[in-house]
Amino acid sequence: MAKLYLVGGSFGLREFAQIRYDVHKLHGKVDPTLKEKLKQNTVTLESEYEKLEKSDLDNWENIRGPRLWEDSRTVQKQQREALRLKRE
Repeated sequence: MAKLYLVGGSFGLREFAQIRYDVHKLHGKVDPTLKEKLKQNTVTLESEYEKLEKSDLDNWENIRGPRLWEDSRTVQKQQREALRLKRE
């Protein structure tokens, strides 16, 4: 039984190591069009932080989505009706 684990473990380890090396090899190869898109992307951590600072995080409303067994159109109608009644 121990020999089975030893042989199986070596095959499993070989497969995981091969996946690691394949990913490492693919990491260096990037499509030139994708590379250009990535260079054009000007989103930075600072710009995203500024967006969050500008947003009003204290006043928000939790909107429940439909359950799997519920019809989404029915739930949306109910939410719209509740919102309309709340505004009146």
